[in-house]
Amino acid sequence: MNTEIHTKTLKLRVRDKHVAALNNMARAVNFVWNYCNELSSRSIRERGKWLSGYDFQSYTKGANKELGLNSATVQMIGHEYATRRKKFKKMRLNWRKSRGSKRSLGWIPVRKDCISFKNGCVYHNKIHFKLWDSYGLDKYTFKSGSFNEDARGRWYFNVVVEFEAPEHAGTGSIGIDLGCKEAATDSNGNKVTGRHYRCLETTLGLAQRAGKKRRAKAIHAKIKNRRADELHKYSRKLVNENAAIFVGNVNSLVVVK
Repeated sequence: MNTEIHTKTLKLRVRDKHVAALNNMARAVNFVWNYCNELSSRSIRERGKWLSGYDFQSYTKGANKELGLNSATVQMIGHEYATRRKKFKKMRLNWRKSRGSKRSLGWIPVRKDCISFKNGCVYHNKIHFKLWDSYGLDKYTFKSGSFNEDARGRWYFNVVVEFEAPEHAGTGSIGIDLGCKEAATDSNGNKVTGRHYRCLETTLGLAQRAGKKRRAKAIHAKIKNRRADELHKYSRKLVNENAAIFVGNVNSLVVVK
C-alpha cells in the first residue's frame, strides 16, 4: 500500500505542576509582543518604515536572557507580529495583557530545533515539561509548535508532526444535508445532533446565576469537547467508508414576499 507524508497538529495536556513556569514565560512573551507593537507603531509614524520580522530581531537580540525565554522564541514572536500586522493591515495590533479580567490567554511559540521529547517529557528552555502523552510522540517527527493556555488556565502543548497516511480505502459515496434541528443528516439515515448543551442547560444556568465562573467555564468546555468528539467520529467514519462525499447547497437567507 502506498503512503504519503502529511502533517497534522497534536494537542497534549501539560501537567499542572508546570503552570507557574509557563505563566512566567507567557508574561515575558506578552512583554516582547507589546514592545514590537510599540516599536512598529513608532517606526511607521515617525519614519514611514514598516519593520519586518528580521528587523525586530536586531532590536530584541539578547533580551531572552533577561526575560527567561529561548532566543528562538523571541525571534518567532517578532516574525509572528509582522505576519499578523501585514494580514490585518494595521499600524498597531491589540496589546497582549497579562493581568485583569480581559487578559490574553498564554501563548509561547517554540521552534522545532529547540524542543525534544523523551520519557513522556518535552524539553524546552532547560525545563522538562511532563505531558499526558496519548499519541506516542516518540514515533513522530516534530515541526513547529507552541504552548497554549485555555480559558480555564490549563496549558497544552500543540505540535505539528509528520506522519505517513495510508492510501484511502473507501469505495462508497454518500450525500449530506445540513440542517437546523440536526447538524447533519446523511443519505444512509445517520444524524449528528450537535445539541450537547441541552442536557447541561440547567446545570450551566445554576452556575451562572450563582456567579461560579470557574464552574461555568468547566461546563462550557465539557459541551465543546462533547460536540467536537461527536463531529470528529462522524467525519472520520465518512472519510474511511466513502470515496465521494456530496454536501447539499444550504442557503440561510429567507426571502419574505
